[in-house]
Amino acid sequence: MLEQLLEYDKELFLYLNNWGSERWDNFWLVITYKFSSIPLYLILLYLIYRKLGWKALLLMVLVIAAMITFTDQITNVFKDTFQRPRPCRAEGIVDLTRFIAPRCGKYGFFSGHASNSMSTAIFAGMLLRPYYKNLIYILLLWSFAVAYSRIYVGVHYPIDILCGLMFGGLAGFGFYKLNKYLLKRFISE
Repeated sequence: MLEQLLEYDKELFLYLNNWGSERWDNFWLVITYKFSSIPLYLILLYLIYRKLGWKALLLMVLVIAAMITFTDQITNVFKDTFQRPRPCRAEGIVDLTRFIAPRCGKYGFFSGHASNSMSTAIFAGMLLRPYYKNLIYILLLWSFAVAYSRIYVGVHYPIDILCGLMFGGLAGFGFYKLNKYLLKRFISE
């Protein structure tokens, strides 16, 4: 059953990856580039400061740093444990892949880009929801775009993305709850 699921995963990857065209390659390379999201992060930090103040912002910077470190390190543990080769390294599929990423890491299960973007989307979206009701939907759309970009550039299978998104969602929610507790405990108004 697992073998069949992985085969479907490869087929879906090839289908989605081969939707790409040279016309869109640069767009998706920008989306997948990890530093492209810095302007969004700066806007979110500004919105947090504007609505919650300096003390809360400083505490949240620590919580956000812990969240990103946590999701990143757990992602690496999974990659090293499962050692699933990325599509750009997998025999029998690499020749069928549109690989346009600047590099190809060794293992791909699960996607760090997907988990980090989703944890940020959930954390910031829930935190700012009382002030910006629809922001969470914009952040989720951004997270899905970042996640899909990993398939487009040829470095992750759909299961890598799906598991990364789910893990990131759980991490974002957990750190949101931790942040809420810390705000109440240390920055009560």
